[in-house]
Amino acid sequence: MTKNELILAYLDIWNERDPGAREELMSSVLTEDSVYADPDYAGLRGHAELSAAIGRAHQSFGDLRFTLGTVLGTHHDNALFTWNLGTVATGYDAVEFSGDRIHKVVGFFA
Repeated sequence: MTKNELILAYLDIWNERDPGAREELMSSVLTEDSVYADPDYAGLRGHAELSAAIGRAHQSFGDLRFTLGTVLGTHHDNALFTWNLGTVATGYDAVEFSGDRIHKVVGFFA
């Protein structure tokens, strides 16, 4: 996958409501030792911690879905992009790639 395809697949992880299907996506998109942080989470490690947080988030989001805003830039093993959660929230994510998967995501709410 290209870096842009990985970013889109990462957003698909957040939109996936079935835990089993979400784990399959995670395995192809995120490294096993992936790290996730945003204003609500200091540092989730690995697929299980992130998947549990996504499951809790779905209870709050209702039917809202994440969509890609703009890929602001990519260089070397890094990318910065904007996202939308329906029409109610926007933010930025900085990602660090490791090989053909994402290793680290740091999210910011706008």
